[in-house]
Parts: sequence; structure tokens; C-alpha cells
Amino acid sequence: MYMDQLLQDLACHAVEYAAGTAGISYCDARAEEYSGASVHIEDGLVDHITEDACSGIGIRMLAGSTWRFASVTNPQSRREIRDALDAATDAIQDTAVLKDRVRLHSVMPERASVEQPVRKRPDVQAITDIGLDCDARISNVREVTKSVVAPHYKSASKFLVSSEGAEIMQTHTDTIIDMTAVACVDGRTRSVDATEGGRGGLEVLTDGEGAATRSSDIAQKAPLVAAAGSVDTVAGTAEVIMNPDFVALLTHEILGHPSEADRVMGREMAWAGGAWWRNMLGKRIGSDALGVADDPTRPRSLGRYDFDDEGTRTRKTILVRDGILEGHMQSRETGELFDAAPTGNMRAAGFEFMPLIRMACTYIEPGDWGTEEMMRDVGDGYLICDMKVPSIDMNRYNWSISCQYAQRIRNGRPAEIIRDVIVSGTAPEFFSSITACGRDLAIRPITNCGKGDPMQSLAMGNGGPSVRATATVSGVV
Repeated sequence: MYMDQLLQDLACHAVEYAAGTAGISYCDARAEEYSGASVHIEDGLVDHITEDACSGIGIRMLAGSTWRFASVTNPQSRREIRDALDAATDAIQDTAVLKDRVRLHSVMPERASVEQPVRKRPDVQAITDIGLDCDARISNVREVTKSVVAPHYKSASKFLVSSEGAEIMQTHTDTIIDMTAVACVDGRTRSVDATEGGRGGLEVLTDGEGAATRSSDIAQKAPLVAAAGSVDTVAGTAEVIMNPDFVALLTHEILGHPSEADRVMGREMAWAGGAWWRNMLGKRIGSDALGVADDPTRPRSLGRYDFDDEGTRTRKTILVRDGILEGHMQSRETGELFDAAPTGNMRAAGFEFMPLIRMACTYIEPGDWGTEEMMRDVGDGYLICDMKVPSIDMNRYNWSISCQYAQRIRNGRPAEIIRDVIVSGTAPEFFSSITACGRDLAIRPITNCGKGDPMQSLAMGNGGPSVRATATVSGVV
């Protein structure tokens, strides 16, 4: 996907015009253009197809201690850009910009053009064919009463230009499929769902096990979950082994969000709260087995990119090493306050929004354990499988997450499947209880992380290996 030249020229004009405005010390502009399509399939029938395209420019300006922002959808002239900037900067007062100036950590302004690889470019027909195949695999299981499959893709190009001299073009395509299998056994209905895909073309759905294998898997699991018994509703502490899909949501909620420096500072607490480990850098927050990283450079992750929306080149950031809190995700502004380099995590959901510090691809580092080894050591406990619904307090301290299903571990071996299971704990106790991490690292696609006010929904990768720890296991009342 290649961006319209007019859009790039208008972004450059926005920076030139803003830089010449009294009181503006810094400006950047993001020109963005995207197109995509989604298909909704139920029980073998294409219910509807939606195609979408949009373009626009978001302009961020720094006036002393205040950020100003303007955006224009589908701009066609320099006049539109200037009018938007005039409205955004109209209230700047000379006296206000002289005190409490925001300082930005210095970065080398870069000029670059980066295109994320797409081996098989998606289109409506191609994703429909994949969706119908997955739907047929789900519906082929006798106890399945409903199949819902929704493949979708989005191709985007982004051009960032700044008053410091940055000029960066990036393009990517995300291809994703959401699948749900609903089964009814003995009058009891339960569903199992899955999301597959990532940054890339059709290959992210078809390579390896892919969407076809996962659709067959959830179709087989749904009747087993519908027929399963439930765990005792009285809460109890037990050893658990969490599979990588469940670990992805746990990592997202109680490791990723509190590692965003604006939340650590209490500056941005809308939707996902603050951080219980504020002022704990360099201190122990978990067992020696716990390592956590955020890495925007991991191939195929929905959080894969080379430069963030401030023009900072991305890199792997170590957040926790051997149970010690080592770092946070930083913007240029928070990096200056923490005396830390920016990590390349400033991202906006689109040109209509200001960028925020966001996870890219946050995960628990793998260990050297096999899942069967972990189960033999546990003896009696629970294998917790696949993410469902989280409930986390404001500071990411108390947490509970339901799973799609669990399996009892008896005498070191997997036993009966259990439905309606909730796993809960407190962050410091749970992290300290981790005794093993598996070799089976997996990065899962997270498509709808919310942050900010107004809320921005953004895609990213999260994951980890199978993790053995102690938590409270209870049933749904």
C-alpha cells in the first residue's frame, strides 16, 4: 500500500506552519491511510461483508507545558490544515509557555522507509474462502449448534514528519480471524473461541497449524466443555499451570499495563488504571523464574513496527529480569522524567488521536520446562486453558481472570475437563509463587486493548510460555 503524495505534502506543510507559530517549540504530524475488509460468517452463510477506507493527518504540538492536538480527515488543501492548527493554537498565551516547560528526551531524527513483509496479500475473496473453510470444520462436529467466523484484514501506511527533521514512512497489513464454536450437550450450552493471525498477509492464517487447525480444535473442545462438570464454587488455593493463551491475557493485564510509564506516574489511569509497583524500580516483584519483556521487533506480532509515533526506533525492552523490576515503557517525555531512554512505545489508534504509551508485544520470557514435566511436579492441581474475561483493580494488584476451560491434574497427569473456572490472586503473591516457565513461548494476537480518554482501541501482541504458579481457583456461582 502506497500513500497518496498529497497527504504526505500536507503533513510536511502542517509541521512547517506549526513550527512558525509563536509559542510552539515542537511539532510532529502523522499522515495515515488505511483500507480493509471484514467478513461475518454464521453456520455456513456469509452474513455480511464490510469494506472500509480512510485517510487523515494528526498534528501534535508542544507549547511550553501543554500539548495541543489537531486532526483533519481526508484533507484536500493547505487551507484545511492551517484552519485546524489555528483553532488548536488560538488560546496559547506567551506567559503560559514560559514556565513548567515539558522536556523531551533527545532522539536522533531519522529518515526511513519500512514495509512489513506481506507474502500473500489478502482480499475479500481470499479471507472469505478461509472463513468458510474454518466454518465448515467447526460445523462438522455433531454437537456444535452454532459456528461464527469473522476474518478481517487492514492495510495501513503511516508517514511521520517532525520539526526536528524526522521523516519516516511505514506500511503494514494485519490479517486476523475470530472463531467461535457453540455446542450443546444434555441441554447445557457452552462456547469455545479463538483468534488467530498477526502482522502479515494470508500466510499468518495458513502457515503451520494456522486457522484451519485451530478451528477444528475449538470445535472438538466445545462439546467437551459443555459436557464437563464444574469446580467447587468455594475458593481454594492450588498449584496451577497456565497455558500460553491464558498467560497472554494475564501478562497484558497485570504486567503490561502497569509497565507503561504514564500509568506508573498516575498520569493516565483511564480504562486500565495505574501500577502497584510505583517507585519499585530495582526491587523484587516476583520469583527468580519471572522475566518480562516488550519487543516491537518480533516478526508477525500485531505489535510489530520499527518506529513509534514519536519517531523513536524500537528495540526490545527488559521490564523484569529474574524477578527484579528493571524498567518501564517510556515516551520521550516520561523518559526525561525517569532519566531513561524512550523505548519506542508511543502509539495512537489512528490519526484522530494523540499517541499514548502502549504495549507493543509484551510477554513472559520462556524457561526450560516441558509441560509434562511441570504436571509431574505438581501432582494434583489445575491446567488453566485459554483466556476469557479479566477483572483487575485500579492498580493492577488484585486480579481475577476466567478461562474458557480447565483440566484437573491428578497424580501428575491431565484428567477431566472442568468448565466455568475463575483464577485469581494478588500480583506480588502470584509473581512470587512462579516456580517454572515452559519452553513453549507463544505470542497471541490481542485486537482490542483500550486505553485513554477518549478511549483508543489498539492491536498488539501478548504472550508467554506455560507458567506454573499458585493461585486461587474457584467456580462461577
